[in-house]
Amino acid sequence: MERYRRIGQELYASLYKNHIQMQQCGYSKAAKDWMILEEQLFYRRGPWRDASRSSEPRWILDRYEGPSRMRRRIQDVNTRAAMMRMKSEVLLANRNETTSPAEVNPGDLTLNGEEREMDKKGLDCNQLTFFPALHESFHSEDFLELCVERQIILQEFAESEKVTFKCSVAVVQGHTALEGVLLFGKEHFYICECFVLSPLEEVYCTRHCLSSISDPFIFNLCHKDHAVGDQMCSRYSYHDIKEIHLMRFLLQEIALEIFFKNGYSRFLVFHDSDRNKIFKRFCSFQPALKSKGITEESLNIRKHSGGEKTMLQKWQKREISNFDYLMYLNTLAGRSYNDYMQYPVFPWVLADYHSETLNLSNPHTFRDLSKPMGAQTVERKRKFIQRFNEVEKSEGDLAVQCHYCTHYSSAIIVASYLVRMEPFTQTFCSLQGGSFDVADRMFHSVKSTWESASRDNMSDVRELIPEFFYLPEFLTNANHFELGCMQDGTVLGDVQLPPWAGGDPHKFILLHRQALESDYVSAHLHHWIDLIFGHKQHGSAAVEAVNTYHPYFYGDKMDLNNIKDPLIKSTILGFISNFGQIPKQLFTKPHPSRNAQGKSSSGRETVLFHHSGGILPPFMSSLQNLKLSPVTLKDYPKGAIGHIVHTEKGILAVEKNKILIPPLWSKTFCWGFEDFTCCFGNYGSEKNVTTFECMADWGKCLCAVCPSATTIITSGTSSVVCVWELSLVKDKVKCLNLRQALYGHTQAVTCLAASVTYSIFVSGSDDRTCIIWDLNQLTYINQLPAHKASLCSVAINNSTGDIISCAGSYLYLWTVNGHLLVSINTACSPTCRIVCCCFAEVMDWDISSIIITGSTDGVVRLWKAEYTNNPDQAAGVRPQKGVMEEPGSTGNKCGKHLVLCRELNPSLVLTGKAGRTSAAVTALAVSRNSSKLLVGDDWGRICCWSVDG
Repeated sequence: MERYRRIGQELYASLYKNHIQMQQCGYSKAAKDWMILEEQLFYRRGPWRDASRSSEPRWILDRYEGPSRMRRRIQDVNTRAAMMRMKSEVLLANRNETTSPAEVNPGDLTLNGEEREMDKKGLDCNQLTFFPALHESFHSEDFLELCVERQIILQEFAESEKVTFKCSVAVVQGHTALEGVLLFGKEHFYICECFVLSPLEEVYCTRHCLSSISDPFIFNLCHKDHAVGDQMCSRYSYHDIKEIHLMRFLLQEIALEIFFKNGYSRFLVFHDSDRNKIFKRFCSFQPALKSKGITEESLNIRKHSGGEKTMLQKWQKREISNFDYLMYLNTLAGRSYNDYMQYPVFPWVLADYHSETLNLSNPHTFRDLSKPMGAQTVERKRKFIQRFNEVEKSEGDLAVQCHYCTHYSSAIIVASYLVRMEPFTQTFCSLQGGSFDVADRMFHSVKSTWESASRDNMSDVRELIPEFFYLPEFLTNANHFELGCMQDGTVLGDVQLPPWAGGDPHKFILLHRQALESDYVSAHLHHWIDLIFGHKQHGSAAVEAVNTYHPYFYGDKMDLNNIKDPLIKSTILGFISNFGQIPKQLFTKPHPSRNAQGKSSSGRETVLFHHSGGILPPFMSSLQNLKLSPVTLKDYPKGAIGHIVHTEKGILAVEKNKILIPPLWSKTFCWGFEDFTCCFGNYGSEKNVTTFECMADWGKCLCAVCPSATTIITSGTSSVVCVWELSLVKDKVKCLNLRQALYGHTQAVTCLAASVTYSIFVSGSDDRTCIIWDLNQLTYINQLPAHKASLCSVAINNSTGDIISCAGSYLYLWTVNGHLLVSINTACSPTCRIVCCCFAEVMDWDISSIIITGSTDGVVRLWKAEYTNNPDQAAGVRPQKGVMEEPGSTGNKCGKHLVLCRELNPSLVLTGKAGRTSAAVTALAVSRNSSKLLVGDDWGRICCWSVDG
């Protein structure tokens, strides 16, 4: 570590020297400041960082949405906070220096007399004149100081920007909101947080101008517990918008939720503007937004064949999972991750939290999905019916006649479930008056919470949240919060899990997700949908189903615009804010059921996985029946295979030091030349069409990955990971520009992998380190602990985000957040090592997900991660010969192991005996429909393993 720190200090000194040279050469202040920022982050977060300077990591949930709108990624809150703090300091430092962050058309600007006078005194006003100061403000003590915070907005402006429209908004983040301003530019729009739009439509920060929010409740929401000085401005391109949804806020149709192509979203409340007109304005910049509904694309659901079916039809035909369909309904009903008051709601699906093993074939294992949580037991149901009838008997106000005065989903319920993870910890404490609740009332046990919500507590009818089916991190107290001590002396830490989870949150999530996708839940889920989103939501059907809630919870029963008394209105809004909101009603008739397992809508048998919502490919269901067949390519590579792609038209392959560029795969990127240049060409042609010398400054390139048609990532002997922006014009490569150079490794980088669905990429190095980077922000996320040898291959599962890293003969399986699940030494001989690896992806809850490795001995090995008490228990084949490497830090009590399912040896199949010399496996790929395994070797051959042969 001392060697790392010394290297880091030398690199830091070198970077600082470059900064000084930039200063002397007249580089812009913005460029210099960002250079300093990168240096500081680099010095703090690299493997060479000084431990005395770094604090204990604190983990915060990243708002990035991956497949099926799952938020799996977490990040170090200290790193993120430092980044934002330094960015703010950079933008507001040296107030007296004149900068010009954007070229602004002088014809669009006006300077009033007061600002001219202040400009003469040396203050930086020229760049602020886009927001002409309020004339009267300089006659008032409130506005004597010029609002320099507006520089933050101007720093974000695109060149020659011209703002055409401004409006005041509230930016909702969880259970709080920030006052802000929305600016529409030519090609970009800007969300400015902690800024105010004055009556004369001038922009000030919240320190220098009174709030423009007239609604007292929204005003209090925006300004409660809010410290002055955290102004921000974010720039977005109109073309980066994936969808915009019309949303409710506090049961009022005044909000928009903007979903971006990069996986993030923003929730804006238009408290004094016409929300629909703002939506039309967005559509005028991107007309395609008008026709977009909530689709598979918006939910990041895997595309399926079968024409234009509705999501209901796809769910019925088991083309999408139960989770996918529930998330679709939540999105359609206006439930949002960005507003804790209307967070996505998911059902309790299990009733067995005491057994040692979970039996998903036993109906008694499951909760009764036809009844709400308040009617799960006969006695509890009777009490709630009695409460409903007592209002009528006592001649009370029948308008408030209901079974439940509490709700199944609210901000406090969401925050209590996720209290061990930021930012929900702060939310929970804020809702509790600044501290944690009494320990016995905190969420500490899945079993006791189920018993409270289903049987014991008449004030508790809570359902679940999506995280119970995909996010094991929320069940652990990784941030080491002092949550208190219960009356029996138990110190609160990690959540107590059912016995069948074996104390392992990863196993709990896996089995819980399998329960959601089980045959029983599939057959009964439509009953629960009727209660939450359907015809039993309210009215006589709801009364009969014991499923009525306080009238304040229903949006269609509360017309807040007609309530004139501000005290009454504020009381109702406070009730809604604290106790929850009923989702929009989606169905007025009984919801249809799902097709029976193994039956299509036509009644014909289909091959389905036992616990899944989708079809299991033959390759996965018949590993022991795989047969070998040679592959004939029209354009065969000359040399060792480096990259294989299976397209709709067939199989494409190129030699080492080449990759195919998505999504058309007709272009190739090539490296490894003696002059360190790189080339682009057409697939099937040996002629290099375009050559670039820009990579020569970064040493010899050893590896590259191309996550999209516009992004190429390279690295090699320099140890620096370079992210390049590729420009294509009319199918011709025009330029290759460096977007970012990323520092973190100390020796040559040997392998790269990228996942667009999780917006990450991974780099492995000879220094035995493996780093996870953010593909959007191009920043460091996490470093995997040291491996036992130099990294030789990495891969990312696009369904789960899991990461494989291979070092010598060792195989490691990690979560997307860098948690080690299991590792194994795969060595069959002292000289055998892994060369390449990949995933065979099926469904993200499927325990049969296969890991595939190719080695120097010419053998392809298929591995399965299983929970088993016997590490040598293989799936129908002999036990694995390798030495098992226990995870050590995973906390698994029953043990997760990598089990060898099958060895595929081409030489053995073709000749009947293993050859003395075999070509190393250099490339692996699974076909688009997961029916074939494609293998390339060092001799330039490609073979195909499939059931059909």
